[in-house]
Amino acid sequence: MTRTWAIATREYASFFRTPLGWIVAALFLFLSGLVFAQQTLRPGEPASLRSFFGVWWSMLVFIAPSISMRLFAEELRTGTIEPLMSAPVSEAGLATGKFAGALMFLMTCLAPTLIYAGVLEALSRPDYGPIAAGYLGVVLLGMMYLSVGLLFSSLTSSQTLAFMLTLFVLILSEVGATAAAARLDEPWAGIARSLSVQPRIADFARGIIDTGHVSFFLIMSAFFILSTALALRVRRWH
Repeated sequence: MTRTWAIATREYASFFRTPLGWIVAALFLFLSGLVFAQQTLRPGEPASLRSFFGVWWSMLVFIAPSISMRLFAEELRTGTIEPLMSAPVSEAGLATGKFAGALMFLMTCLAPTLIYAGVLEALSRPDYGPIAAGYLGVVLLGMMYLSVGLLFSSLTSSQTLAFMLTLFVLILSEVGATAAAARLDEPWAGIARSLSVQPRIADFARGIIDTGHVSFFLIMSAFFILSTALALRVRRWH
């Protein structure tokens, strides 16, 4: 656990040593502020961050691959993967550490947006239930998307390819699940709907924290992290 945490903190710090980390953070905060100002602060709008979350759940499709694409691809490109793989840490610990570092960076980008809740408090009386559920939804969805990007980053030394593969899979999986749910008969349509994130995110937007939704995101994240560990073990054997 100590070694995994060391990898996580090393990865987290590395985001602030490269221009990419600052660009992603700046873009994240700029778009967040723009959406909040245009969609939430309009006269007559309810004191809610629902529109803000709606945009960011969509933007995570692009933000998460931008964060995750360098996790292993950069190590593979520079050759630093070899000493990393020879360190006294398991493949699962290595994958978990990299994932945790990326997740901490995403949450760091998200933390300044908490000021929006303070602005709403100063202007009106917001319902904090949907706000808390919305932030939880962002973190959970971000976890799953980052874990997908983690896997593809471990399979190639090209950050661009890792980004494109992750983006393609995230978009295709959601479009495919939605299309399948509309065309298939039960029970297959229900299975397809269960694989779509949109109905789950819609519940978070309404302030509903369903343990089934939480479990879905956690299980999917764990699946892709363990798949990454398996890919690293295969690489170590070779």
